[in-house]
Amino acid sequence: MKNKRKIPIAILLSGLALITSCYRSSHQEMIRILKDMNKKNYSVENPFNPEVKKAVIDSLLKTGGNKQENVNLLSVKASLALKVGKEEESVKTYEDLVTKMDVMSVDWMMPDMGIAYMRLGERSNCMLNHNGSSCVFPIKDGGVHKVKTGSTKAIGIYETILKNHPEDYESKWLLNVAFMTLGGYPKSVPAEFLIPGLDSDTANKVKPFTDIAADLGLDINGRAGGVIVDDFNNDGYLDIVTSGWGLDDPMHYFQNNKDGSFSDLTERSGLTGITGGLNIQQMDYNNDGNLDIFVLRGAWNTEGFGNQPSSLLRNNGDGTFTDVTISSGLLFYHPTQAAVWADFNNDGWLDVFVGTENLGGEDKGGTHPCALYINNHDGTFTNVAGQAHCDIKAYVKGVTSADYNNDGWPDIFLSSMNGTKFLLKNKGKPGGIPDFENVTKKSGLAENKERTFTTWFYDYNNDGWPDIMVADYNFTKSLAYYAGAAAMGKPVPRAGNIFLYRNNRDGTFSDVTNEAGLDKVVYSMGANFGDIDNDGWPDMYFGTGNPDFKSLVPNKLFRNLGGKKFADVTTSSRTGNLQKGHGVAFADFRNNGIQDIFIEMGGAYRGDSYTSSLYMNPGQNNNNWIGLKLEGIKANKAGIGSRIKVSFTENGVKRSVYKDVNSGGSFGSSPLRQEIGIGQAKSIDEIEIKWAGSQTVQRFKNITPNRFLHITEGNNKPEVIHLAKLSYKRKPKAPMCMPVAAGLAVK
Repeated sequence: MKNKRKIPIAILLSGLALITSCYRSSHQEMIRILKDMNKKNYSVENPFNPEVKKAVIDSLLKTGGNKQENVNLLSVKASLALKVGKEEESVKTYEDLVTKMDVMSVDWMMPDMGIAYMRLGERSNCMLNHNGSSCVFPIKDGGVHKVKTGSTKAIGIYETILKNHPEDYESKWLLNVAFMTLGGYPKSVPAEFLIPGLDSDTANKVKPFTDIAADLGLDINGRAGGVIVDDFNNDGYLDIVTSGWGLDDPMHYFQNNKDGSFSDLTERSGLTGITGGLNIQQMDYNNDGNLDIFVLRGAWNTEGFGNQPSSLLRNNGDGTFTDVTISSGLLFYHPTQAAVWADFNNDGWLDVFVGTENLGGEDKGGTHPCALYINNHDGTFTNVAGQAHCDIKAYVKGVTSADYNNDGWPDIFLSSMNGTKFLLKNKGKPGGIPDFENVTKKSGLAENKERTFTTWFYDYNNDGWPDIMVADYNFTKSLAYYAGAAAMGKPVPRAGNIFLYRNNRDGTFSDVTNEAGLDKVVYSMGANFGDIDNDGWPDMYFGTGNPDFKSLVPNKLFRNLGGKKFADVTTSSRTGNLQKGHGVAFADFRNNGIQDIFIEMGGAYRGDSYTSSLYMNPGQNNNNWIGLKLEGIKANKAGIGSRIKVSFTENGVKRSVYKDVNSGGSFGSSPLRQEIGIGQAKSIDEIEIKWAGSQTVQRFKNITPNRFLHITEGNNKPEVIHLAKLSYKRKPKAPMCMPVAAGLAVK
């Protein structure tokens, strides 16, 4: 037997120091890149930087000019002041403009003036005097404004508009909302302007949720961004990571204290300086048992301002994260918010497909084909999208993956703002470089040409075959217009709908949107699915997100009715926040089997920032559940892509629930620990795991429910995870402030 060569300890330590130094330099270099790009983005050419534009307008106004020039500049200034969060300045500028213009000239400006007053009311009440009912539609109780100036002024403007334009559904919707904020809906709304039934409920009701984010110190006042809920320190309790889309927006890391409270450990975690990220996702890219983070940047930005790097953040297992983007080979400059991690070549290591926003042409920021980075098993990645025939050029907004045809290989679905969707079938090349075939037309998914956004695979009807949800994002007016028209029973073009495609089990899909009761105006940016009542049928929550201030419409919650229909339960659930919703996660924070909903709130502009919400589910019934954490051996460590089948007998009827291990939707990340409802079943007949990559199948029989299990591939004895059931520990509330806008009376 040959002697193995021993490497001197000094050399080992030297090599380790070199690797650590490399990672450290990668981290610091990313901080520098982001800081420099943020400075570059402070440009009048940046469509999402109103601050610099307003500074230019203010400068021009100081130089004088003729009356018409000043009127034009003032109208632009008023709009920009709203976007930067200076509502008082905005409404004062509009009031000044009214005195400078004749009656006919004022007409075009009225809608903008009305929303400025609405936003002033929101700032004074929903933000500065925030509580769990703030801006929750229909507005009542604690959501009624105490500072009434903004909404009162808005009502006067919208009444004037509607007298001249009675079919203006946008203004009619906003007028009714304004009356709601003052506690005057419906009784005080003039009969000719009333939209009846906005405070009525549907036949299908759920128990109301309560927004307790502020009570827990989780009410981050931020702009559009992502969220991950998962266990980042391997103590069994769920932590929260958030991001904001601007390159000056910080990430936040909230660690679960295991007592119903959270601590903001952002600075200690090493995330300070790692800014931006419209969307964030978790995975274990290096199979070390610690969940890492992928930060996606640049989406929506045009004119080259979206050419930003994404970030791979390695979890060091000691409460800190290190940006290893450069050293891992994942440094690219493509605008994106859409990616999915899966083991595309079944080698036991997670790869990543990145969907990019290809706007076309150098004047639009260049060409950005989609990328597929294959894991090299050594902490690095190689882009093989061209060889794998998936280097698509489209304005991609959502990416999701599942094995839709049950052949053991993960496939990919893309949504896009081009009106084209893509279903890419994995042709099953083991190891090395995968190969994909575009089967969109064959699958029946090519007929719908609408622009689409949020998307995911899930088995909504529990037949063992993944179905597709994709949200339409086609509109020409503000979302308030469509909401008003729909509420008035007026015909609304197919805009902002949810599309549900049922898997036909033969490689094709059928559009079952109408028969599932989902032909509703929703307009989803952020969304995810979970099970709020533990009946085993996945429910859905959608955040609206649209950057237009007039898009003041509620986020929406839909309950799955036995895999046949969905019911809008927004009103009864009290989750219909009117502010802009983005990243969504369903999670059992309290370890009691009940899923709450966290949503990252806030729009694109600083003036449209808002506090995040954590909607506490009171528990809808006494249904039973099981929580499963999977650990792969031949499969990837986190078990992502593994298929779970839970079979049980409920009220004498045998049934199964199917769930893939993933974080859910394409915008917002739920825990990889799978939380599965089993209804009234008292025992689980069988849990079947089909492990991703290895295709190993394990079965566990006669499982006791209402607990958490750790299942390791190859080990036939599940480990019970003992976690304390928690009650939320609310922080003392700060005294309420009652600001008075200068020069505006409080009524």
